[in-house]
Amino acid sequence: MTSSVAAQPVAPGTDLREAFRAAYENRYTWEPGFAGYQGRCIWEQGEKRLEGTFQVGADLKATVEGIADEEVHKAVASQLWEVAIHRVRRPFEQTHGANTFTAGDTDAVGTEVIMGGKAEGDRYRIKDNVVTMVHRHIHGTVVTIFTESVTDTGHGYLSHTYTSRYSDPASGEARGGTSRFTDRFVPLGEGGPWVLAERRISSEDPVAEQRFLFEDLAPLA
Repeated sequence: MTSSVAAQPVAPGTDLREAFRAAYENRYTWEPGFAGYQGRCIWEQGEKRLEGTFQVGADLKATVEGIADEEVHKAVASQLWEVAIHRVRRPFEQTHGANTFTAGDTDAVGTEVIMGGKAEGDRYRIKDNVVTMVHRHIHGTVVTIFTESVTDTGHGYLSHTYTSRYSDPASGEARGGTSRFTDRFVPLGEGGPWVLAERRISSEDPVAEQRFLFEDLAPLA
């Protein structure tokens, strides 16, 4: 089903609060009371392979054991934490109540949402109730993310393939190359919660693709 945003380009200057709210609330998040989960974690790059175990607690903190390589240990924990914080359910008004949402142009990626208020300087694009582009100022840098495909959980969407790039907020110069992500999510039980089973990260730099696997997944009691 095609949304009105995709079918009829919105006039620049239109208030997009409700359209953005619909896309925001269509993201997949965990139910309140999520108790955490555990499993095996495997990291691969080229011919290197390291394996350990992990837990993500109800507090969303990731604990990784059995991987002695400090950089890999940190990378595995970082992926688990980054995914978990995006599963937290926060009311739209709590996150965006102090913002305004004005339509810019519409292209193949979606309709541009120009933020004002607390988030002034940030931009998004939305299409078919999905946030297809994020351009946010975070801790003195700008991150730009393009979502190319999504996984429909039946209770909201999860990004499946997307790119990420960091840049200088003043000059716009890139800080490092563009990274490409492919994420595979699975439900822990019938209907969820959905958790990360595999993440592949490749970059423009001449470095082999990293692959993070999460297996034998089970909820914490």
